[in-house]
Amino acid sequence: MNRMARGPADPIESAMEMALAPGRFISEGASDSFVRGLEEVAQQIGGIIEALPDRAVALYETFIAGCYEKAEEVDDSSGSLGAFGGSLFCGWVTARRAAAADPADTVARLLAWMDNDQYGFCFGIEKDIASALDDTGRSACAAQIKHLLDPGAQQNQENALRTPAYTQRRLEGMLRALYVAQRDADAYITLAEQSGLCARDCHAVATILAAKEMTAEALGWVERGIEMDRADSLGTSASFDLRELRRDLLVKLGRNKEALQSTWADFARNPSTYTYDDLMKLVPVKDRASWHDKAIEAAAQPGRCPLPSLIPLLVKTKEIERLAELIDQCTDDQLEQTSHYTLEPAAETLDDAYPGPAARLWCAMALRIVDAGKSKYYRAALDNFERARQSFGAAGLHASWEEIVDRVRASHSRKTGFMRGFEEIVAGAEPEPAPAFLEKAKARWAPPPSR
Repeated sequence: MNRMARGPADPIESAMEMALAPGRFISEGASDSFVRGLEEVAQQIGGIIEALPDRAVALYETFIAGCYEKAEEVDDSSGSLGAFGGSLFCGWVTARRAAAADPADTVARLLAWMDNDQYGFCFGIEKDIASALDDTGRSACAAQIKHLLDPGAQQNQENALRTPAYTQRRLEGMLRALYVAQRDADAYITLAEQSGLCARDCHAVATILAAKEMTAEALGWVERGIEMDRADSLGTSASFDLRELRRDLLVKLGRNKEALQSTWADFARNPSTYTYDDLMKLVPVKDRASWHDKAIEAAAQPGRCPLPSLIPLLVKTKEIERLAELIDQCTDDQLEQTSHYTLEPAAETLDDAYPGPAARLWCAMALRIVDAGKSKYYRAALDNFERARQSFGAAGLHASWEEIVDRVRASHSRKTGFMRGFEEIVAGAEPEPAPAFLEKAKARWAPPPSR
């Protein structure tokens, strides 16, 4: 049987298949670089939308299908593939617009995809899709969703009752995003009141009104959302956004003192580098020194601010003496339970002026690794122990270093590979750097000795 001759391969499709690596499992650790390769192909497709929109539509559809096909071969614990898949849907909508495709057909196909999204590629893309649609597309999408949500428009009530609650929530979420994009506050409020108004809805309505220069009305909705947030014992996901928008609206209304007091209340409630930055943006330049002292004094009150927030704040604001005092007051357990992302910048900051507290931080980072048996990071632990030895020496705390040595020997003597490197550090020799990959490969290739 004669096979039909295949035409030349589409170069973007070839790059797409290569990037998807069919048949190869992608581990969690490799997923980010894998997705970066996919993003490079997506950029190529995006680059031809204006000149060749129909081809771009077809390529996006192929790419979406390819990502679904590949999903079972990827450990997407980080969610990067899912987020990338969502971006392809937005690109597809943009390409369909450029191709002058029927908006109603675009919406129908999009909703069908969302309804059969078994890998979560469409999760949380409502806002991006609403932005990608033009006014005609938004109107068509809103009309289609309202039709699907209206039980009277179904063939019978039984069919409507079979609609999963999750599908209904997704459709309502999409409709909310469309109303925000359309700046239709009245329609948004009507929908939200039907399904249950929440703090996030108050923020959305306020955003719409603020965009329409209805600043005072927007502030009223923000205040309503903040009250809802306070009434929730666990708080809501809209809390930060509401308070940030409140500050902006107060400033826009010329109520700067209120904005400053509101920001101070937020800082006092939750001291951190982020709330500190927000506070300093509103403080007059001539008053910044006094407000800085007030903020740091409040954050440093015992029990006010957890270590993962307080340590970075003191590092950022260069409150080195306070930082050293804080470390001295902490127990070893407290430090060892704190992430190295928090401790390492603090140790670097303290090393020259306060080597004693710095040494404790280097030890805490090392012991956190070794006590947990994370052998993959033993090299980092040894580096931290070497820094600790040097800092203890600089501080004249030789007895403290000996206590660490005794603890490690007593608890980890069976970790022979690690202990070999540790004993080199104790003896005053820095651990040998790990051989380069190619050096190990060359050693493996070396011919065996002649007999």
